[in-house]
Amino acid sequence: MHGLGNDYVYIDCFRDPVPEDIAKLAVTVSDRHFGIGGDGLVLIMRSAVADCRMRMFNADGSEGRMCGNAIRCVAKYVFDEGYVHNNEMRIETLSGIRNLRVETIDSVVSSVTVDMGEVRCGFIDREITVGDRTFCGTSVDVGNPHFVIMVDGVNDFDLAKYGPLFEHNDLFPDRVNTEIVEKIGANRIRMRVWERGSGETMACGTGACAAVTACCCNGVVDRDTCVTVELSGGFLEIVCTSDDKVFMKGLATRVFDGELYFK
Repeated sequence: MHGLGNDYVYIDCFRDPVPEDIAKLAVTVSDRHFGIGGDGLVLIMRSAVADCRMRMFNADGSEGRMCGNAIRCVAKYVFDEGYVHNNEMRIETLSGIRNLRVETIDSVVSSVTVDMGEVRCGFIDREITVGDRTFCGTSVDVGNPHFVIMVDGVNDFDLAKYGPLFEHNDLFPDRVNTEIVEKIGANRIRMRVWERGSGETMACGTGACAAVTACCCNGVVDRDTCVTVELSGGFLEIVCTSDDKVFMKGLATRVFDGELYFK
């Protein structure tokens, strides 16, 4: 499944046992030449405290705490498969339980709205030098760490060069996801993302939430207003409220089902 091109391999652990050595499996299946191919691996599991549980692993095998695009896909899967019958559900993650609402067409989930909870900026408009340049950026925690930088000409930014330098900078001991953002209209921004452990991806749900939050903290867009985030894979609608809550709405797409054989 994918959310705006941010694609993961999903394993149904309602039906099948949790695999051993998940980190190694994530690396194997994420390989686009020798595996299935994807930005990582997601396990859809039973939960004792919510409707289901999500565990998400990056393409390098590291476990992530939260993924906005993946959680929308998990919601779609458990609803479409009949594991959950209500349009509103709760999904457990390493960052806590998230509340979601699915919208359907002909009883099949088409889009999902996620209550991301309270999201706040850490440091705002702080200078950081990486490589041969100095940037000003804002840190945001959306259950995982983000660093948001406003630029002119987001499409021309050399993310392949600077993304790894941000990710492994000493300022971020747990590594960081980096969003390069440009305002392109009233309450509309364009964003590219370098995800820790995966590199540049076509979309990042938590990154879009972080970007809008940072833009609100810096007075670039308005709170309590739907902000359209244009990503390489499509669009997300983000609302950052006056009491620091963030809501994300976007598509979730199921591509294919199959059987995976691994040793």
